[in-house]
Amino acid sequence: MVSFEVTQDKQKRINATNVILTNVKSNGLPLSILFSFSYLVFVAGSIFIHGTPFLLLTVYVLLSIITFAIYALDKRAAKKGEWRTSENTLHFLALIGGWPGALIAQNQLRHKSQKQPFKTILWMTIVLNCSAFIWLLTPEGAFYTKTLLNEVMSIVY
Repeated sequence: MVSFEVTQDKQKRINATNVILTNVKSNGLPLSILFSFSYLVFVAGSIFIHGTPFLLLTVYVLLSIITFAIYALDKRAAKKGEWRTSENTLHFLALIGGWPGALIAQNQLRHKSQKQPFKTILWMTIVLNCSAFIWLLTPEGAFYTKTLLNEVMSIVY
């Protein structure tokens, strides 16, 4: 079964938009959710293997929860015709570490999951974020992380 919305384009032709397959039985978790959880397990593993600060895993989890919540609020606002969260804000949250929450929200809420330019930019932010994390596992990245954390801790305390 398929559900869709009927719209008209500029030439007044009828189009099906927001097409969604319904009653599709999945044999497991969607790849986007599996990828998100696998990455978080990878980050957790890096704590034990490479001595990555536990704070980074905490940041990923918190930003993912916040990002998921903002997607949910934006979806609700879209349905009600209210003020929307800008796509730049959603991309920024993904870039700084909330991308697992963004992928889960896209899948579970079916929000921002059909708009191809948005999805392309989202995947670019995911690649950049993952690349930055992998760089943090190098000796130079680990030194930078420790230096930055020491600076933050000296300001806090």
